[in-house]
Amino acid sequence: MSAKKWFDNQVDIIKDQTIAVIGYGIQGRAQASNMKDSGMKVIVGLRKNGKTWKVAEDDGHDVLEVSKAADNADIIHILIPDMEQADMYLKEIAPYVTEGKALSFSHGAAIYWKWIVPPKKVDVLMVAPKGPGQRVRELYRDGFGIPSLVAVHQDHTKKAWERALSIAKGIGSTRPGVIQTTFKEEVETDWFGEQVDLCGGTHALVLNAFETLIEAGYQPEVAYYECLHELKLITDLIHKYGITGMYNRVSETARYGGLSRGPHIVDKDSKKKMKDVLKEIQSGQFAEEWVSIYRKEGKDSFGRYMKGIEDHQIEKIGKEIRKMMWPNEPI
Repeated sequence: MSAKKWFDNQVDIIKDQTIAVIGYGIQGRAQASNMKDSGMKVIVGLRKNGKTWKVAEDDGHDVLEVSKAADNADIIHILIPDMEQADMYLKEIAPYVTEGKALSFSHGAAIYWKWIVPPKKVDVLMVAPKGPGQRVRELYRDGFGIPSLVAVHQDHTKKAWERALSIAKGIGSTRPGVIQTTFKEEVETDWFGEQVDLCGGTHALVLNAFETLIEAGYQPEVAYYECLHELKLITDLIHKYGITGMYNRVSETARYGGLSRGPHIVDKDSKKKMKDVLKEIQSGQFAEEWVSIYRKEGKDSFGRYMKGIEDHQIEKIGKEIRKMMWPNEPI
């Protein structure tokens, strides 16, 4: 059974309710601006004198302190980092989550793991764009959009789906289409993808491939091109044409070599480890570990991991090569 989908002509935008976008980072800025441009009543909730307050004002938004924005909103759309949501909710949002309002998110972790426990007489929903905020804004301006996953956790008003789909249309996601999911499915699959292939698996594969060539005596510049730089060219082909489409657009040697050797590199043992990672996510083990570490170390939680990568030869040689290709861009 295929997932339920909605497209632009199936959804109406709600224009008589005020939506407070809490946070003005990459997603907050993109989503608030898209919804405003779509005719929705948007206010932005931020900490007074925060670094994004003036940015939001300069973008043409009405900006209020978080508590005032929550008080004045029908829909409270929380777009601050996961680890900050529970604290801000308890201190500045919870008193204003009154009957008939909606709490909205773009990632389901805080609700699914019960870091936030909303009252029963409100709607709880999610619109999760499947792309970074910069692209959410860029594609909207181009007349298209980033697809989103949409979910409803509580439907007190019986209009939670109408609200979720309205936000999805407001940010441009119904143009390519949105897909129904659940908070559980979104959280577990999102974390799995980040850890196993999109971020963790990719960076580990690239580093090991690079090291293999260097240890065999090849020049680091050449190894960088082969193991990292060209990765984008391949993922772009997969993104647009699928895996078979990619193979049909590379050389015959690359096609045969990839098809015959790839499964030897990422094999059944790798898949077993992927299943282990998934079990850690499903059981809540990873969530408990992440919360515990963040409480102790905060923004420094990544330091011991990032330092090893920053000091790696691939990063040093990469800076030199990127300066050659994009001399005027930050590296």
